Amino acid sequence: MANPIMRADGLGPVLSQESFEKLQSIMYVKQKEKGSALFWEGDPADNLFYLLSGRAKTTKTSESGRALTMYLHQQGDLIGQMDPFQDSVHSFTVEITEDAKVGIIQRKDLEVLLWQHGDLAVEFMKWMGMMHRLTQTKFRDLMMFGKPGALCSLLIRLGNSYGKVKDGLIYIELKMNNTEMADMIGATRESVNRMLSDLKKENVVEYANGHIIIKDLHYLREVCHCENCPKEICRM
Repeated sequence: MANPIMRADGLGPVLSQESFEKLQSIMYVKQKEKGSALFWEGDPADNLFYLLSGRAKTTKTSESGRALTMYLHQQGDLIGQMDPFQDSVHSFTVEITEDAKVGIIQRKDLEVLLWQHGDLAVEFMKWMGMMHRLTQTKFRDLMMFGKPGALCSLLIRLGNSYGKVKDGLIYIELKMNNTEMADMIGATRESVNRMLSDLKKENVVEYANGHIIIKDLHYLREVCHCENCPKEICRM
């Protein structure tokens, strides 16, 4: 087996290093270029993908043809939809947004590991449960408290995933334009422009060199009725 890869934050909350090394033993690694797809909506869900480096995003296409961005993935994330021991298809599309190295786990190999190692099976179930809860909370953001609530929740998630605390403020290192943010909350670019302008007037956020800085996290939590979910759930 290759030298163990240190786990990043993605699997950290649910998978032990020992279990991760079992998964690593059945991975084969491929390079993926920016703009390529790991899989398309409707493809057979027969592989999982571990992001060794680079970035990716998960999208869902509406009946009108608009792509809604559901997740942003970074190093350490396990990507994919898999129902062990039965056939299924992907409900989302995953696109590479930054040149990536990906560890591919085939379903048939994973099933053998799950049969052999009960501890891995339990931890894998925890990962599946975490991903279902993450999806549920994102749909809650989109449906329950309007576009301002969805935007405020998005900013909190960006802060948890890409934020660095500096002088009591949260500096979001990932640059993102308003069109990309609109695709994450099902809004128009113009409405995101307006809502962000309102937040700047309220001294909740500001911009510096294209980066968003969160100045009043409590305000954002109030608007989106934050339920204080753990960071492994409140993330991109």
